[in-house]
Amino acid sequence: MDFSSDTSAPAHPAVLEAMARVNSGTEPSYGNDSVSKHLREVLARTLETEDFEFWLCASGTASNALALSCFCPPTGAVLCHEESHIARDERGAPEFFSGGGKLQLLGGKGAQIDETALRQALAAIDHGFVHETPAHVLSLTNLTESGTAYSRETLAHYAALAREAGLTVHLDGARIANALVNTGASLAEMSWQAGIDVLCLGLTKTGAVGCEIIILFGEARKKAPELRARAKRAGHMPPKMRYLSAQALAMLDGGLWLDLAATANQRAKQVADMLCKHPGTELLHAVQGNEIFVRLDNKVADALRQAGASFYPWLEGSYRLVTNWKTGEDTVERLSKLVV
Repeated sequence: MDFSSDTSAPAHPAVLEAMARVNSGTEPSYGNDSVSKHLREVLARTLETEDFEFWLCASGTASNALALSCFCPPTGAVLCHEESHIARDERGAPEFFSGGGKLQLLGGKGAQIDETALRQALAAIDHGFVHETPAHVLSLTNLTESGTAYSRETLAHYAALAREAGLTVHLDGARIANALVNTGASLAEMSWQAGIDVLCLGLTKTGAVGCEIIILFGEARKKAPELRARAKRAGHMPPKMRYLSAQALAMLDGGLWLDLAATANQRAKQVADMLCKHPGTELLHAVQGNEIFVRLDNKVADALRQAGASFYPWLEGSYRLVTNWKTGEDTVERLSKLVV
């Protein structure tokens, strides 16, 4: 009963099989292989556009930090939610990769940026005032760190506000598959069609071994050479990139990533429904993906732990439980017997 994180889950067999299939013969290095070229074709179909460039990384932190470093100078700032992954969980990687860029933290319920806070931050930007750090990028996250999903309409609205102020718009999509399943939006609708300039498309949490794709859209494509140079300097230029590309192909070609996200989302709803049958349970946020943030009666929390369930204590006296593609009905059933 492991609800600690979706990164605790094994890789899907189809991913391992895809990696094994490309493990023969020789291929050019650093993304010049035939597998990576085929991935571009699949990405074009998935994204519904040819107007993009991409790069592969093995971790979400690397993809976010590399992407942001291309658009935020050392003297600039990134607007983001105070609970965002880049602010809370990446050990200063965005600041390090950008050479000193600052994260400007904004509030908002459910880890979604409050519109008033965003408007105020945008209005305060003054590149001519030497004593402050002007924002260059707006970073959004979907799913958010509270498990909530931005709608495509809200993303488009926020992106339009940011672009009007001259900012680049970055989307941390470590769990974007879960958001797409919840909202019914396509990846195109949730990215470039909504005004996103750079997307970090996460597949690791969904079921890959370790595969994140940085995607530059439209004018942002001009940063592709810089992205590659920064990736090389930072040690994130995989020599045998075909193995990362094989993972992405297994997930994207045929829609496996969305199927796995749908399973994880469904299990999260089942777990939440089961926990909420106990009168001492309180959900902090709507369950819109594969994460549950909940206050539990101490007896229930202790019973779950003693039975071997793993989950993390979280903010405001709550707990976080995360489901994944491998979370089975039997796991939910075992959990239900402990909540009495």
